[in-house]
Amino acid sequence: MKLDVIKNGRLYITISTAVILAGIVAMILSFQQLGSPLRLGIDFTGGSSITLSLSCNNGNCGKAIDVGVVRQVVESKGFANSVVQLVEGKDLKGISVRTAHLSTDERDKLKTTITDALKQYGEVDPKKSQIDEVGPSVGQQVLRNGLLALVLSFAGIGVYLAFRFKPDYATFAIIALFHDILVTAGVFAMLGLMFDVEIDSLFIVAMLTICGFSVNDTVVIYDRIRENVKLDAGATNFNDLVNASVNQTLARSINTTLTATLPLIAIFLFGGATLRFFSLALIIGFLSGAYSSIFNASILLAWWRGRKASTLSQPPLQAN
Repeated sequence: MKLDVIKNGRLYITISTAVILAGIVAMILSFQQLGSPLRLGIDFTGGSSITLSLSCNNGNCGKAIDVGVVRQVVESKGFANSVVQLVEGKDLKGISVRTAHLSTDERDKLKTTITDALKQYGEVDPKKSQIDEVGPSVGQQVLRNGLLALVLSFAGIGVYLAFRFKPDYATFAIIALFHDILVTAGVFAMLGLMFDVEIDSLFIVAMLTICGFSVNDTVVIYDRIRENVKLDAGATNFNDLVNASVNQTLARSINTTLTATLPLIAIFLFGGATLRFFSLALIIGFLSGAYSSIFNASILLAWWRGRKASTLSQPPLQAN
């Protein structure tokens, strides 16, 4: 059984439109409630950072620290939205905790909490420990740089596709990329409103990765369409060529997406809190990218070429 993407094109585009509109509504509600389209984490808003390191003797820093145990202790003391990470290096092993801006008393309480949690792993070395305050201006700079990187990646991809294929191919590939970014951002806007899920700098990394993965799938389909157009030499309707090209690359697209998504599901389930939402963003983006490459990019290209063909075939208007 072959997939007829053109016949059911309006259905596929409607599904994408409905998902994007739901995400946009969530982002608008988030902006009204939080002042930003998504719930921003401390990477972007700034906050307090406490790093405590264990004493080491000739490279021996004691047994390995279980980050999960430390995270549970920190959260049990009321610091639920903190980012807890392991810090390791030469003669260095400890824990870094980043949280919202804290008062002096709250910082002391958090420092005591971390110190107590680390007692089972060794003695904290005051000389290797530090407490920092990250201002919101630094966080905003990180956000601006991330968005700039995203815009530059879109521009680079568009220029590359315009040279490799044709401008209309590049245009619809970029539209498909916007689809993937908006779907992922929309889902996280909903998660932020319903479950207080915050985005951090890894979310920007996920977005850039999604762009690269999605456009790769689109390029494969477009490449097959271009090859079939050359081989066919105008004998077959363009819509039929698009359908044939999608079906010829369908198994590859699905297999590639599955093999990339399955490890991410494992990371989401067992990778710990730090990587959980990073992997979730990639899962959503990869699935959305496969959908947009197979359906949106190919359907929009076929519709556009069909419109151009019908316009060229119309006889010129006769003057009275």
